[in-house]
Amino acid sequence: MKLNRHNLHHLAPEVRLPAYDLAEIRQGMVHIGVGGFHRAHQAYYTDALMNTGEGLDWGICGVGLRAEDRRARDDLAGQDCLFTLFELGDSAAAEVRVIGAIRDMLLAEDGAQALIDKLADPQIRIVSLTITEGGYCIDDSSGEFMAHLPQIQHDLAHPQQPKTLFGFLCAALALRRTAGVPAFTLMSCDNLPHNGAVTRKALLAFARQRDADLHDWIAANVSFPNAMVDRITPMTSTAHRLQLHDQHGIDDAWPVVCEPFAQWVLEDQFVSGRPAWEKVGVQFTDDVTPYEEMKIKLLNGSHLALTYLGFLKGYRFVHETMADPLFVAYMRAYMDLDVTPQLAPVPGIDLNDYKDTLVARFSNRAIADQLERVCSDGSSKLPKFSVPTLNRLIADGRDTERAALVVAAWALYLKGVDENGATYSIPDPRAGFCQALVADDALIGQRLLAVEEIFGTAIPASAEFTAAFERCYSSLRDDGVTRTLERILARGR
Repeated sequence: MKLNRHNLHHLAPEVRLPAYDLAEIRQGMVHIGVGGFHRAHQAYYTDALMNTGEGLDWGICGVGLRAEDRRARDDLAGQDCLFTLFELGDSAAAEVRVIGAIRDMLLAEDGAQALIDKLADPQIRIVSLTITEGGYCIDDSSGEFMAHLPQIQHDLAHPQQPKTLFGFLCAALALRRTAGVPAFTLMSCDNLPHNGAVTRKALLAFARQRDADLHDWIAANVSFPNAMVDRITPMTSTAHRLQLHDQHGIDDAWPVVCEPFAQWVLEDQFVSGRPAWEKVGVQFTDDVTPYEEMKIKLLNGSHLALTYLGFLKGYRFVHETMADPLFVAYMRAYMDLDVTPQLAPVPGIDLNDYKDTLVARFSNRAIADQLERVCSDGSSKLPKFSVPTLNRLIADGRDTERAALVVAAWALYLKGVDENGATYSIPDPRAGFCQALVADDALIGQRLLAVEEIFGTAIPASAEFTAAFERCYSSLRDDGVTRTLERILARGR
C-alpha cells in the first residue's frame, strides 16, 4: 500500500497512525538538514506530543540546503510529507508508526527568498539543525569560525542570495528585526559537545562580519539551548524498505529505521515558546553538560573504539563486532577504566546500567547498523569523541594504551585495505589529506599526530602516548586485530 493521506486508514492494523488531523497542523518550527536522525528524534517526539492532542501549532517545515536534498523532498512530497518510523529490535515493543509532524520541505536552490521569508515568518518560533559536526565551520584546533571559507565569503558579499546556513539565518533575522518580529530559538540537534554554544559562536562570528548591529541584536534576542540527543539511526537501505513492505505492507519511498531506544536532554532556554515535549519523555534541565559528557565519551567514544577495529577485521555491521567477545571485553575495559573515572555524577543515571544498555544497543542485530556510517568523517569525530578522553588520560598520568588503539586503528583504516585484503573507500571530506598522512609507515606517528586540528597539542607532546600509538599501530599491521586485542586486554589485567 503506497503511503499517503488517502491510504492511511487502509494500512495494516499494527501500524500506528497519527491520532491528529493533519489539516489542523500549523507550522511553528523550521528544521534545516532533514535526514534520518531528525525524523527518528525531533519529529518523533513532536508527533508523540501531537498524538496527545497538544502541539498542533508546532508542525515542522523541513529545509534542504544541498542539491542532494531534492530526492528527499520529492519522496516526502510524493506521500503528503508522511513517512514511516520503523523500529528494529528484539523487543516486542518495537513499533511501526506513521509520522505526520513534517508538513512541508523547502529547497534553498529553488529560491533563496522563499526560504528567507519562511524563516522570517512570525509563526516560526524554533529553527532546529542537524547539519553534521562539520557544518558549523568551526576549526577544531582553534575553536574559531572559519570565515575564510569560499561559501562564507560568498554570503558576506551577497547577503540576499545566501548559500549557507549562516547566510540564511542572518538574512531572516535581519528581516525579523526590521519588522519588529521576535527572534526565534536556534536549536542544534547535532551530536557535538555544547552544540548550542557552538551554534551561537558560529552565527555571531558570521553576523559580526555582516552587520555589527545585527550581531548585537542576535546576541541579545536569540537563544541557543544545548542538547544531548541519542538514538541509533542507520542509513535506510533498500533492504529496509523491502522489509517494511514485506512485513507490514507499506510502500514508503523514504522510511526511517532506528532502534527502540531514544533519549533527549535539553536545556530549557526558548525565547518564543516551545512544545511541551516533557510530556512525551524529553528531559529538560538547567545544564546538559553531565549528560552530554556521558553520551559523547561513553557512547560515541565506544563507537569509535569499535568501528575502525571492526572494519579492519572484516566486519561491516556493529552487531558483528559485538558478537566477538574480544570486542565486547575491549569496549567494557575502555568504558570502565578509561572513560568512567573522568565523568561527573549524572543526575538520574546509573552509569553501570547505562554501560550495560550500550552493550545491548550495539548488539542489536535487527537494526543492522553499518560500520561504514560510524566510520564516516573520522577526522571530525575523533576530535570531539576521542581526543577529550585522551587529553584527560595524559593530564592525569594514566595508561593510554587502550585509547591509543582507537587512533592506531583509524590510522590503519585510512590505508583503505582490511586485513582480509578487501579494499574500501574512506567516507570523509578530508579523505585525501588524511590518507596522505599515513602513506609512509616510518613517519606515520610523526605526521598524523602532528595535525593540530585533529589532535591538538597535548597528544603529540606526550612521549608516552606516541609510543603507545606506535606499538598499537605496528601490532595491528603485523599481527592483526585479534592478536592486538588479546595483548592489550592481557596487559590491562
